[in-house]
Amino acid sequence: MTSVEKIEEQLASLRIAKRSALSEEPAYLLDIDVSRPAQSESSRFVAVSCSNKSVRVYNRETLNLLREYSSHPGTLHGVRFAHACDSVVFSACSNGTVKCWDVRLATQKAVQVFSGYPANVFIAFDINCTDLIICAGTEKVEKDAFLVFWDARGVTNCAGATKEPLGVYSESHNDDITKICFHPSKRNLIVSGSTDGLVNVFDINKDNEDDALISTCNSDSSVSFIGWSGKDYKQVYCVTHDEGFCWWDIAQLDTEESITLLRVLDVRDSVCVENDGLNYLIGGLYHEKADKLFLLGGTSAGNIHLVSCSTDGLSPVGTLRGGHSTTVRSFCWNLADESLLTGGEDAQLLLWKPRAVESSLGKKASMKMASSVQKRVRVHNTSSLKSRRK
Repeated sequence: MTSVEKIEEQLASLRIAKRSALSEEPAYLLDIDVSRPAQSESSRFVAVSCSNKSVRVYNRETLNLLREYSSHPGTLHGVRFAHACDSVVFSACSNGTVKCWDVRLATQKAVQVFSGYPANVFIAFDINCTDLIICAGTEKVEKDAFLVFWDARGVTNCAGATKEPLGVYSESHNDDITKICFHPSKRNLIVSGSTDGLVNVFDINKDNEDDALISTCNSDSSVSFIGWSGKDYKQVYCVTHDEGFCWWDIAQLDTEESITLLRVLDVRDSVCVENDGLNYLIGGLYHEKADKLFLLGGTSAGNIHLVSCSTDGLSPVGTLRGGHSTTVRSFCWNLADESLLTGGEDAQLLLWKPRAVESSLGKKASMKMASSVQKRVRVHNTSSLKSRRK
């Protein structure tokens, strides 16, 4: 059995194990992260950023709500757990702060606040694999779009402290920085994506921004998702706001070979799903054991499609049906136990597990409402792109 066939089998066996209870204030679930397990334990927590400006933390197995942090003065853009401490979670806010929360504490107060410079509006962030550096990306203000960096050390024993930035990169993007992703194992490598179409790879150990910029890849569109892939994670890929896909091999930079592995202008046109369509892309995931990159997409009716990537093109692997009732916005795939978490515009957080049996069957009705529509993630216009699609 090939690696893709095995994953097809795993996907086909996924069933809904748990649904989160509907909140009193239903909201879109925009981003999901799971805590990193401590030694032999399984991960304990799930964090979700919501369109109502709250961060919710759930029990990983039961999806019972444990904490809700709602004291955000702006729109939230992402949640990330620390790597070394599974009870510490971070969130970035459009008011120019990244906040750190400790799930163990019954308080609405952040244990630490990382403040940006005046006029910074953060719309992306990440923390590196050793929990040493936090980076956030800003919307463009006048002519500037910044990558802002902080020292994150000592985060759990500096309650209430506000940290100022270490510095910024300001020359490499000329529009909103929509996504940031540190390398999974090399603490000094980071990739950023922007509405300017560029996907930039940096080595932050270098003394200045010019030297730090290792590679600039042009997607020719507005970047909505980025990630690392390949053995030793030497490849980067991106998904665009108009459902395009680009994939590059950074290891080829010093060779005569092209670094572009695949470029698909519109994934919706190139992936044919039997008896269904593909309306949008949610993001991607590199499966280490299978050495395979996958994309997740969906339909407006809530179906979720898994798509396999190869240098020859894209091919559908399987579909999850009957979970969500409308657009799916976020996911987190746990390769350790082959489980999948998904969140959407129906205000539902779902836990899918192999051969699971849901105790209360029945698809929940859509919670989509006019007030939530107004809180959608900003739709980035592409008028400022360096090159237009034909």
